[in-house]
Amino acid sequence: MTFFAWCMLAAGIGMGLGSFGTGIGQGLAIKSAVEGVARNPNASGKIMTTMMIGLAMIESLAIYVFVVAMIILFANPFTAQVMELAAK
Repeated sequence: MTFFAWCMLAAGIGMGLGSFGTGIGQGLAIKSAVEGVARNPNASGKIMTTMMIGLAMIESLAIYVFVVAMIILFANPFTAQVMELAAK
């Protein structure tokens, strides 16, 4: 395979793993928040606020994975070196 095919494969696998991980994390966070509200409805405001902050932190991981995948695909800093090696 060529270097660029490997880059596309790496970006795709990275996005898949990042999305899978964040999806699991968000699901567990919401499950725990709903259980907490069911046990103590009076604390729902604090639980929901904490859950929203946690979800934002979890979602930032997916955004970071997306940014890294886009850098691998479109702004790869090693392209020149790989092309030099391929020319030899």
